[in-house]
Amino acid sequence: MQSIEHTPAEAAEYRKYVIWFVYACIIYSIVGFSWGAIMGGIPAYRHFVDYSAHGRLITLAHGHINLLGWVEMAIFASLYYVVPTVSMRQIWSLKLVKVHFWMHNFGLLGMVVFFLMAGLAGGLVEGPDAERMVNSFMALVGIFGILVLTANIIWGYNLYKTTKCGWQRPK
Repeated sequence: MQSIEHTPAEAAEYRKYVIWFVYACIIYSIVGFSWGAIMGGIPAYRHFVDYSAHGRLITLAHGHINLLGWVEMAIFASLYYVVPTVSMRQIWSLKLVKVHFWMHNFGLLGMVVFFLMAGLAGGLVEGPDAERMVNSFMALVGIFGILVLTANIIWGYNLYKTTKCGWQRPK
C-alpha cells in the first residue's frame, strides 16, 4: 500500500504531534524528577516507600513515569523526526502517529495511577483485603501496560512502513 503525498495541513498536523511528544517528554520529566525529589526528601514518605508492605510499587510508578514518559517520549519525538528525514520519505500514516500518542499516554497514566494506588493500598490496608486490593490494581496495571506495548508496536510498524512505503520526496 503506497502512501500519497501529505497535504500542507497534514504535514503541519504531523509536526504538531512531533512537538506534542516533546512537550509530553518535558512534562513527564518534571513530574518524575519532582516525584523522586519528594520521595527522597520527605522522610515519612521515604519510610513508607521503603518499609511498607507494597511501597516498592510506588517506586515502580515513579520509574515508569520516568522511563515510559520522559525517556520514551524523547525517543519517539526524535525518531519521528529522524526516520522521515534520513529515509527522505514522509511518515507512512499520520493516523497511526495520533493513535500512538494518545494510546501511549493513556496507557502510561493508567499504569502510574494503578501502581500508585496498589502501593498505597498495600501499605495502608492490612490483612487479606490488602492483597486483594493490590492484586486488583496490579491487574489494571497490566491492562494499561498492554496499551503501552500496543502503542509501541504501532510506532515501530509506522516507522518501518515509512522507510519502505512512505511517499518519497524528490531528490
